[in-house]
Amino acid sequence: MVAIGLPRRIWHPTAARGNAVESLTMDKARQLFLYLFDSEYGARNYLIARWVFLRAMGAIYFSAFFALLFQVRGLIGTHGILPAAEYLQGGRNLGVTRFWYAPTLLWFSSSDHMLMGLMWVGLIASILLIANIWPRAMLLACFLCFLSFVGAAQDFSGYQSDGMLLEAGFLSLFLAPSGLLPGWGARRPPLRAAILLLLWEWFRIYFESGVVKLESGDPTWRNLTAMYEYYQNGPLPTWIGWYLQHLPNWFHKATAGATLAMELVLVWMAFLPRRWRIVCVFVVTAWQIGVIATANYTFLNYLVLVLAFLLLDDEFLGKFVPARWRPKRITEDTEEQREHRGLAADSDVGEPGERPARPLASARLAVSVFALTWIFYATAVPLVRMFWREAPLPAAPVALLDPFRIANSYGLFAVMTPHRYEIEFQGSNDGQNWAAYPFRYKPQDVRERPRIYAPYQPRFDWNLWFASLGPWTQNAMVPRTEELLLEGDRDVLGLFAGNPFPDAPPKYMRAVLWQYWFSTPEQKREQGLWWRRQYLGTYAPTLTRLPDGQFGVLAEPSLEGPPQP
Repeated sequence: MVAIGLPRRIWHPTAARGNAVESLTMDKARQLFLYLFDSEYGARNYLIARWVFLRAMGAIYFSAFFALLFQVRGLIGTHGILPAAEYLQGGRNLGVTRFWYAPTLLWFSSSDHMLMGLMWVGLIASILLIANIWPRAMLLACFLCFLSFVGAAQDFSGYQSDGMLLEAGFLSLFLAPSGLLPGWGARRPPLRAAILLLLWEWFRIYFESGVVKLESGDPTWRNLTAMYEYYQNGPLPTWIGWYLQHLPNWFHKATAGATLAMELVLVWMAFLPRRWRIVCVFVVTAWQIGVIATANYTFLNYLVLVLAFLLLDDEFLGKFVPARWRPKRITEDTEEQREHRGLAADSDVGEPGERPARPLASARLAVSVFALTWIFYATAVPLVRMFWREAPLPAAPVALLDPFRIANSYGLFAVMTPHRYEIEFQGSNDGQNWAAYPFRYKPQDVRERPRIYAPYQPRFDWNLWFASLGPWTQNAMVPRTEELLLEGDRDVLGLFAGNPFPDAPPKYMRAVLWQYWFSTPEQKREQGLWWRRQYLGTYAPTLTRLPDGQFGVLAEPSLEGPPQP
């Protein structure tokens, strides 16, 4: 019997086709991977958009640190309202993990000198970022300094705008060009994954805000009456808002409907061809300018506005840049033509093994892939669960990033505030005649015109607006401020526009609650009033300082909280 040996490899048409498909799939996957995460194959037609965005990020960081320079000691300083030192002391038993759950450099020192040092470093870094000097390092310095404040500021950093800035600031680290003086950064074009995630943040800010408006059950959004008193009831109104408040109801219904349409429908234009994206940018930019003019939402609207600029390519933006200043490499053909040629034509991805192995570049690529993929997952899961609450998606990766505020969920104005209440601090030496401490930014004097000062953020004034919506027992900052004013604390007094007791602190201190409305056109014309107000009662306990330096309660508050609508 003759043994017949089997061949080592049997050729079969089906097997050959399968191998070819597998090889093609792997090649496309590799091209997509490099297209997204390797800056050598980055978006070379977004150099101007990146340059503008990073300069704007520097300006926004500057506004944040500039505001904190005048407030941080009074807010969380050693003798501040909510001292960072006391807050962090409670977490020292966590060991090394405390740096993760409360990420702040103030663990090393929470003195006033350290606080001011961080603010100055952040301010200087933001100026250098605006000047395009070592942008990646300056972004890192700004991010660490701002995160250090947010990580220890407690109630003074509970705003969505802080999360927006930290998320955009972290993603910008992967967008920025390397080098000391990179110019347009043509040698290191923008990482496509970073651009996409920044635009993903922009999309989520709008879309998630629209979804929560409908999910909240607030009837004012469903019947389009949400804007009836919006302009007067926001945290810090403007004088332009006064005029808009008195427009007919059809205008307010139209703007409420337009808000929902923009947040739920129009933002999807970002996924359409180039011309639609340009139209989208113009619409949302005009909208954000209107919001900036009518309400002081700090740097929030400026950040949302500049994020949209990443929808614009160099072909469009180059028209506004003198020819001699344009980047050396601006795509000569249109994006539509590039899309027709596919990914390879846009990125010129070569064959495997074409480039020599570089350990540092490989490590940088690995970090980018890991960090950006994690952020995408941590931001996609909450959005998915808005529509599929029982989605079988692990929540641990989402929760792990929570302390860093770099992967957030957004939901602006889910429920509209139906009334405007204002807390006012008053001091007295006889318990009969009370003098009010004047605020710098909050409505108080009914004849004072509301101002526009965003992107500057007065966090003390902001927090008092939020505190007025609940009882004093849930807002420890109010009685704490009373105590510090009885002590004549200079840092806390610096948060006010003046001191009605310049010679010595008063003997008694109370916090009272007012309800405010915009004045009518007749009241403004005849009496010069921008506001009208009604006294409601004392909001928190009336305090006095005892001979032993402790604080005593002179009278309990007459209100259990703001009147319920």
